[in-house]
Amino acid sequence: MNPMTIAAGASAASAFLGFKGNQASARAAELTAEYNAKLRENEAVLLQRAKIDQEANLRRANDRLTASQTVATAKSGIEMSGSPYLALADSYFAMERDALRIQYASDIEQANAMAEAAMSRATGAARASGFRTASYVSLLNGASSYAGIQQQQDFFELQQQYREKTLTQTT
Repeated sequence: MNPMTIAAGASAASAFLGFKGNQASARAAELTAEYNAKLRENEAVLLQRAKIDQEANLRRANDRLTASQTVATAKSGIEMSGSPYLALADSYFAMERDALRIQYASDIEQANAMAEAAMSRATGAARASGFRTASYVSLLNGASSYAGIQQQQDFFELQQQYREKTLTQTT
């Protein structure tokens, strides 16, 4: 078999394998990014649940505190009005302020997690695009290499024909 034909076939096979490999890498980049994004979204849900539990614990603790304050006030024989009532209201409003801070922190954590998930997807899409571009570059390089080999083969055939022609003319 002609070595030039073998070289052309190897060039085409190399280009095809490079194309397929880069296409597979692009798919893997997309899948990895999607997996990482799903993990981050799941983490956002877990963060939300943790903050809900934290808020519920705060409210329960405040309920216990206000109940003990009410009992202590009633036990002392003082009616729940005036200063004791204001102290109870202060406890309630402080708890509400703390609950709002927990909710706000939860919102920020969830927004960060969702932004990171979106960034993971965007990064994966960019990487996949790069791999796809590389796969087409591989095909173009293979085609260029094949064309160069074919051109050399045609040139060598022309040289051979010229030599044969000049040899027959001189004899």
